[in-house]
Amino acid sequence: MTHPTERLDDDVHQRVRLGVLALLSGVARADFVHIKTTLATTDGNLGRHLQVLEDAGLISIARVLEGRRPRMWVKITRKGRVALRAEVDALKEIVAMVDEPLNDTRFRPGSIIVNPASA
Repeated sequence: MTHPTERLDDDVHQRVRLGVLALLSGVARADFVHIKTTLATTDGNLGRHLQVLEDAGLISIARVLEGRRPRMWVKITRKGRVALRAEVDALKEIVAMVDEPLNDTRFRPGSIIVNPASA
């Protein structure tokens, strides 16, 4: 069995990108300004992270003109939902390992386990 950190996706497991996917998972779509404000990031920083997510197929971006103003709408894709779910599941496993390290049955026989309380 592999360690759950091996299942963390480099395209997802980054503060801003994880935040974008989490935010988008609860809405039909969000505009750039809302995402930027919610995640407290800059235009350039968010733009780069959105590009990574779009290149990976995890989000789709629609650029539209509303009146004379350009607006960017961002939407999570099915692939993005699957990737986010896998990331959350791996993180839950990691948290469980930290919360109850001695109950982790994934150690192989012969592994050296030190009780943190006695160390």
